[in-house]
Amino acid sequence: MRLVLVCAALAAAPAIAGDMVARHGGDSVRLGEGPCTSERVLGRLEPKLHPHFRAASAVVQGNNFAACWRKTGSVAVLLYEDGDQGIVPLADLKPELSA
Repeated sequence: MRLVLVCAALAAAPAIAGDMVARHGGDSVRLGEGPCTSERVLGRLEPKLHPHFRAASAVVQGNNFAACWRKTGSVAVLLYEDGDQGIVPLADLKPELSA
């Protein structure tokens, strides 16, 4: 998997409002509130699942990837444009800071 952030003890899942970011070294995952619009990702999903996925992006080893995500329990499950998958504990997400 491209990016799996493991947390020893998961805290209660925070509510997601606005873009949320998880960082691990130089890698990051950004989860958005809006619907997933990546045709490459949506093409990998059954059409009935499309409304359940939201927009996401990731930077892994300096490379940018489009992704879509959905909340499942206390984690965000991501599907990337190349078919890879990842999991991010919701407890690892922080609000995106803007200048």
